[in-house]
Amino acid sequence: MAARLSHDDELSENHEINVTPFIDVMLVLLIIFMVAAPLSTVDVKVDLPAATAQPAPRPDKPVYFTIAADRSLSLGNDPVTLAGLEPALARLTGGDTEQRIFLRADKSVDYDTLMQAMNALRAAGYVKIALVGAEGTGGR
Repeated sequence: MAARLSHDDELSENHEINVTPFIDVMLVLLIIFMVAAPLSTVDVKVDLPAATAQPAPRPDKPVYFTIAADRSLSLGNDPVTLAGLEPALARLTGGDTEQRIFLRADKSVDYDTLMQAMNALRAAGYVKIALVGAEGTGGR
């Protein structure tokens, strides 16, 4: 198909690439993504329900990091600040950053406070964070 007749009636190879099918495919993909992208964003505000999943088994000595309703922080039963969180965690876990930290927060705690606490845990090197919810509450 992509051959030309030369002056001596023999077929010679055409070394030009036909990019038309490639451009057609790219335009179809572009249209698909332009239509699908707005559908993937969610702007609906929801009040998430409590989880009904079976609780996972807890370790022998779990490390609880708690955010109270008044935004005060505590590690176990001891009050702590975000600045003093890293040394307190190292002391409590023996420096084991692979240990899971159980994060409990009052339901009135705003998202920004929760994310600041999670960022402080991550900055201290603790990336295994479990969010603790109320057990046995199947709904409202």
